[in-house]
Amino acid sequence: MKLSTRGRYGARAMLDLALHYGKGPLLLKDIASRQGISERYLENIMTVLVSAGLVQSIQGRHGGFSLAKLPGEIKLSRVIQAVEGSVALVACVDDSKLCDRVDVCVTHEIWDKLKKTMLEILDSITLEDMVKMRKKKLSIRR
Repeated sequence: MKLSTRGRYGARAMLDLALHYGKGPLLLKDIASRQGISERYLENIMTVLVSAGLVQSIQGRHGGFSLAKLPGEIKLSRVIQAVEGSVALVACVDDSKLCDRVDVCVTHEIWDKLKKTMLEILDSITLEDMVKMRKKKLSIRR
């Protein structure tokens, strides 16, 4: 499995919002600039994150984007699934009706375990955890 740029950029944009949490809405162009993402591409990702209820879009002169919840309440799994969809490697893991071999298929069990493990890890990480990880990395670099 390979995470797409949507998934990587979505996680980075959410981390950026978490790093600036409580400082007011952030302009799309500022997030894009800090994260090295095209504004147009980021705008599409932010639209999805707003629809998923993870980000708020504030209109007007002092508008921009902000997290819809506290950083500690947003799990990385929600971010990835919002922009990527399911983390299942094959469609039959999410919908066993798609395959008539599910009852006898050994690989189906393996793909299901992989999905559960990935979700378990992504569920264990919040944006607040990512902020702490970022700060720790920056302190080590000094």
